[in-house]
Amino acid sequence: MNNGKKAGIGFLNNFLTLWILLAMVVGIGFGYFFPTFSKWLSGIAVGTTSIPIAVGLVIMMYPPFAKVNYKSLTKVFKDKKALTVSIISSWFLGPLVMFLLSVLFFRNEPHYMVGLIIIGISTCVAMVIIWNDLAGGDNEFAAALVALNALFQVFFYSIYVYLFVKVVPGMLGLKGENIHVSIGQVASTVAIYLGIPFITGMLTKLLLEEKKGAEWYQKVFVPKINPIALIALLYTIVLMFSFKGKYIVELPIDTVRIALPLVIYFAIVFFLMFFICYKFGFGYKKTVAISMIASSNNFELAIAVAVGVFGIESKEAFTAVIGPLIEVPVMLCLVNVARFFERKYFRKSPNT
Repeated sequence: MNNGKKAGIGFLNNFLTLWILLAMVVGIGFGYFFPTFSKWLSGIAVGTTSIPIAVGLVIMMYPPFAKVNYKSLTKVFKDKKALTVSIISSWFLGPLVMFLLSVLFFRNEPHYMVGLIIIGISTCVAMVIIWNDLAGGDNEFAAALVALNALFQVFFYSIYVYLFVKVVPGMLGLKGENIHVSIGQVASTVAIYLGIPFITGMLTKLLLEEKKGAEWYQKVFVPKINPIALIALLYTIVLMFSFKGKYIVELPIDTVRIALPLVIYFAIVFFLMFFICYKFGFGYKKTVAISMIASSNNFELAIAVAVGVFGIESKEAFTAVIGPLIEVPVMLCLVNVARFFERKYFRKSPNT
């Protein structure tokens, strides 16, 4: 399977960092030199969901979901210790770290502070599938965690927004924001970005393996769909960055100021969770899945909420869009860090 995967991705995978950086530059360039493009892009939407971006994300997530062994998912949920650690890291550690950083850096600038808080409580259910796959994490375990996070988002996201954006800042004497996010808004976003690729990937896996056999599926079909994920990733990056390309260029200092707490956040959560999971003896694949999911964020949801509540021109939306600008290169670096840790600490372990 590994040989097929390398052959399938080939040229794209060998220079992935370069392609991602070029996609970021192209996206920012579109947004800066062709501001009407971003306005046109934001107009192609249903509610707060951008159709072009949704298409890219759905296609991007389809190949990893098509590789999940769905018949073994029930075994994943039996590892209650790993699941508990993941839930705590994603729904307590991550939001708390981002809240503290947002207050530390922007206590006197509530718009940027709220933008960061919204990012922190938007636990990742989309792009992290790609990072986990590139790092060689456990796809089945990641799929189970993503599914749990999706359910948590549907039922608890609006509560988290109210607590972290309104209640807690008020208790600390800080200026928060009056914000309302309905369960319906979150549910529709999760259904599009997670439900569609999850269902199509599962049906593809189950139906084609039954018809063609598991060996054909792994050696013939999987290598053919692997490049689709990376092409869709690059397409999505271009579109996301075009939204605020003009502001990124015109407000470089603000961009850097927002980027700094984000980089600190990714580093703290990833390395802390990697260390904890290593000490718990979870093995490399589960350690990577938990660490990647804990340190990643659902920027699609954060952008949708910021745009829907505060408007496309708001500082909150600007902050949310800076998120993927930082996450993409940082998570790509963490993929390489994870691979380094695998070689150094896990190769001799029987649980990898």
